[in-house]
Amino acid sequence: MRQSGILLHITSLPSPGGIGTLGKEAYQFVDFLCQAGMNIWQVLPISPTGFGDSPYQSVSTFAGNPLLIDLPTLMEEGLMPQMELSESEDKGQVDYGDIVHSKTLLLKKAFAFSRDKVQKELAAFQRKQPWVKDYALFSAIKEHFDLISWMQWPDEDIRMRKKAALQRYSEMLKDKVEYYIYLQYLFFLQWNKLKKYANHKGVKLFGDMPIYTAEDSADVWKNPKVFQLDAHHRPVKVAGVPPDYFSSDGQRWGNPLYDWKYLKETGYKWWLKRLAAMGEIYDMVRVDHFIGFANYYAIPAKEDTARNGVWKLGPGKAFFRVVKKELPHLQIVAEDLGAVTDKVVSLLKFCGYPGMMVLSFAFSGNPADPHLPQNYHENAVVYTGTHDNTTVLGWLAGASEQEKHIAFKILGIAPQDNFAAAMVRAAMLSRADTCVLPMQDILELPDSARMNIPSTIGGLNWRWRMLPGQADDKLAGRLKGLNILAGRGAE
Repeated sequence: MRQSGILLHITSLPSPGGIGTLGKEAYQFVDFLCQAGMNIWQVLPISPTGFGDSPYQSVSTFAGNPLLIDLPTLMEEGLMPQMELSESEDKGQVDYGDIVHSKTLLLKKAFAFSRDKVQKELAAFQRKQPWVKDYALFSAIKEHFDLISWMQWPDEDIRMRKKAALQRYSEMLKDKVEYYIYLQYLFFLQWNKLKKYANHKGVKLFGDMPIYTAEDSADVWKNPKVFQLDAHHRPVKVAGVPPDYFSSDGQRWGNPLYDWKYLKETGYKWWLKRLAAMGEIYDMVRVDHFIGFANYYAIPAKEDTARNGVWKLGPGKAFFRVVKKELPHLQIVAEDLGAVTDKVVSLLKFCGYPGMMVLSFAFSGNPADPHLPQNYHENAVVYTGTHDNTTVLGWLAGASEQEKHIAFKILGIAPQDNFAAAMVRAAMLSRADTCVLPMQDILELPDSARMNIPSTIGGLNWRWRMLPGQADDKLAGRLKGLNILAGRGAE
């Protein structure tokens, strides 16, 4: 089935309060997608943001980001006292420092106001989500130790999860633990309502799951055997990618690597739980860095760069055989960008998952480039660009004359024509069954609207927001026409 959608993270919605939320604007965006003839809304990871505000470095792979909780909705539902919420000037950017501080204060007011009202619901939520108690305890202890990494916690007994220490901190931080459980209850209350609304409207929520978890996470603290850690629960090898044309040092991501031998011996139980949870949260799941299941780059943890890593065999087909048997209805899209070897191609073919094509990667001059539209196959998801790339207008501004010449020739346009519109049209008309367009490219925005620059921290990363009124009826009508022309929209 030919289908289309838009990539727009929740934080990028034009909600009041300085950050996109699961409130009214999210429902309006679902309506916009329907009006535009689209049936997919792709978002970035919805987990709590970690180091550098990145959703790919979260303190939990299962938890939701409390910053996405919509406060006006809490007031409407009687879960928060009625109050005037300050309106910050909307400059199209998220100010995380300000938002984290101000929103935390308001969420604590909501907790004090309604915790007693929802005790029954909180108990039911804990029964349904067994991960939440350990996540909440981890978060409470982190707060107790001024948010330092659990690797540096001064109490070695709780760092190593000694039974007596777990009991002691659970009792000492009881209120804080309940607060963090309460936040997850609120998040999933709002998320599940939005998902139900979207599904009722025929829109699928397409989520993103990083292959690795952050070192400073409840996942690693709770499950040390799942990862390549030493006897003191510190990483032995960490993830990254080797040096290449773009980086002489490579990229040292720092995530602990999985102990695939242990995972295999335990029937991949931890991974199956993780994937099952993603299948409940989303209708479709993009698995980031899929190539890591075929082979992964292992860097000694003591190294400061990625220069001295080595490639290791991943779990491969044996793992996905179990996944397909245990979770047959899980809809996975493989992010197969990067070092795509024959082993990766073979694994993807075995799994049958659609891979990714990125149109802005296509203009190198190589006629066999898989990102060229004429080389696409049906079982793929085509993008004009991803959250890690500049916008298509940003690409054009930085492209060489040769690259521009190739691009104009492939797209069939002249230099003075609308390049962003031509890229969107080419992706939509392509052979790929699924087309997902970043909202920035639909809005024809420059490089300043990009979401992330890989291997950098701070700056404007993860901050871009759509302005109120940009997703209007005129834009929806234009997209609807293009969907119908491409055989992707309803007649």
